[in-house]
Amino acid sequence: MLRRIGAISNLKGVLYWSTTHKQWQTLIVDAYATSGPPGDRRRQDFSPDEIAEGKYLYFQQADNLSGKANYRMRILSDSPDRLVFDTENITTMRYWLIPLFHPGEMQSIYFLERESQDIWRYYSIARTGKNSNILTSGHEASSINRAVAFYRYLAGIPTDKEPPAAR
Repeated sequence: MLRRIGAISNLKGVLYWSTTHKQWQTLIVDAYATSGPPGDRRRQDFSPDEIAEGKYLYFQQADNLSGKANYRMRILSDSPDRLVFDTENITTMRYWLIPLFHPGEMQSIYFLERESQDIWRYYSIARTGKNSNILTSGHEASSINRAVAFYRYLAGIPTDKEPPAAR
């Protein structure tokens, strides 16, 4: 699980069901780990040894709609049977030139708990800031499909597996 979470570059090409276009589309156009906050250099993916409680890890990701932004991942809990981490944007996310989410306005937290040797439970919560652009509201089905794409990535399930979570 730690290896998959740290493999930021493997997010590139993750697919999701676009409710607007009624087809599978690339969600993550590009993704890579960085050596620190915005402006720092591209680096290799994070190793499992780097994913430790209290650590901050940084990455850049280009989404198919909101473009390129930098993110911070914080490891809140790390044990053999439980992993909790959160992410938030640390640069503005834009659709073309229009700001959608200012720094800190796109946040997610993920809970992974071992149920047995090969089975993990997964929970996640996402939120957007109250000052987010109105263009981002009213797309619940799309938000569900994006969240399911990330879950499928973590679980090792093809991200374009039928059926999509929401049509």
